[in-house]
Amino acid sequence: MALSIWEALAVFAAGIGAGTINTIVGSGTLFTFPVLLAIGLPPITANVSNTLGLVTGNISGAIGYRRELGGQRRRIVRFGIVGLIGGLLGAVLLLALPSKAFDAIVPVLIGIALVLVILQPRLARALARRRERNGTTDTPTDGGPGLLAGLLFASAYGGYFGAAQGVLYLSLMGLLLREDLQRVNALKNVLAVVVNAVAALFFVFVADVDWLAVLLIAVGSTLGGQIGAKVGRKLSPTALRGVIVVVGVVAIAQMLLK
Repeated sequence: MALSIWEALAVFAAGIGAGTINTIVGSGTLFTFPVLLAIGLPPITANVSNTLGLVTGNISGAIGYRRELGGQRRRIVRFGIVGLIGGLLGAVLLLALPSKAFDAIVPVLIGIALVLVILQPRLARALARRRERNGTTDTPTDGGPGLLAGLLFASAYGGYFGAAQGVLYLSLMGLLLREDLQRVNALKNVLAVVVNAVAALFFVFVADVDWLAVLLIAVGSTLGGQIGAKVGRKLSPTALRGVIVVVGVVAIAQMLLK
């Protein structure tokens, strides 16, 4: 569809915002999706175009966090396979299910994820004490089957829609991996690349796409990804948790009020 200069600028600006917040936390869709609806795109077309446009931003953010990915190659491969399967499943569900299918459960999931993010340090210490009492002090390097199952579900949700997908990833990996939150955030960015890329590839062949919107979001989110990497890396774990909570609360409010 043809866009006015102001509509094009709005989509581009939303792309910058989405790329920035996706790299720091996730939930960049909260910036871009409402703008795409406002310029007149149908919901499915807006969702598909948004997913395609954010791929380059996710890649940009992952590159910006490449230093924190050191020593995590095994996790990247293992989690990436789970993300690929989940993302493809979510993309299929987007075209097969009515848009209201996840509306009731997603705000609850995000709320639970936020509680886990807030309580993560305390819960991690409690889990460590429990392992010590049971004589099992070693933590599974990849978080165990529970984390893989959680990441599969979060990836399916990401392929389906994706708002606050990063919050779900951060809460799961922050709790079940013995890692600094910044290194967990780097993993989250790689998973976002995998999920968005596989969903985007699927959508190219089976769904309507607004390629001008894709281009504007892609360029904007690529710039935003670099901004997000610079800002996010400077945040302390406490400050990063604060940003996660704020973004998650906004996501819940938007979903409940729409």
